Amino acid sequence: MHYKQWEPTYKKIVTDFDYSVEDDEEAAEILNKLLQNNNPISINKLENLIKNKEVMIFGAGPSLEPSIIKHKKVLMDRIKIAADGATSALLKNEIMPDIIVTDLDGNALDQIRANSQRSLVIIHAHGDNIDKLKKYVPKFKGALIGTTQTNPESYENIHNFGGFTDGDRAIFLADHFNAKDIYLLGFDFGNEIGEYSFAKNKDRTLKLKKLQWCKHLIESLNKPNIHYL
Repeated sequence: MHYKQWEPTYKKIVTDFDYSVEDDEEAAEILNKLLQNNNPISINKLENLIKNKEVMIFGAGPSLEPSIIKHKKVLMDRIKIAADGATSALLKNEIMPDIIVTDLDGNALDQIRANSQRSLVIIHAHGDNIDKLKKYVPKFKGALIGTTQTNPESYENIHNFGGFTDGDRAIFLADHFNAKDIYLLGFDFGNEIGEYSFAKNKDRTLKLKKLQWCKHLIESLNKPNIHYL
């Protein structure tokens, strides 16, 4: 996925949610500057982790923890990508994600801890998380990469692999770097919100709307190597 391919979808999302492109760009600029002090890693390292590998991606839906327990033996030998709050469920079950895709909406302290051990963290900038970027990014001491929903060309440390929510961005990431197979756990699109979404004090209607966009974006990829577990 390159930005010219992603841009029409981004414009639809901006319109549907009444987002500000300017706010997204401001967040990207802030994250770009923050990452200059955190020694962001090269994209080659990320590509080497994913290319031609079997990848397990963990969403934060209600089925997440039962799926982790059910497939624990299988997933240990695969590359594991956690979507934001799913990181906490993995750590609870003594599993360290290889990659974390986050806008810092979940338990950021768990993500900082995982990053200090070995998890590569991909931090996303959007107009609503500027305060969290400023608060948490300096606390990460391990490998980091920055992403944005907007055009990344003017930023040295920011990329755009496509996707909107943490879950579908993780899938777009795996697809972008040519994962052999992509297995999805904890991706639920009903009316129940999982505990690892950390959505207790958030707008339920907005969260469910984002989940429907997540579902739509996954379907839009239309890839036979994406499997639900």
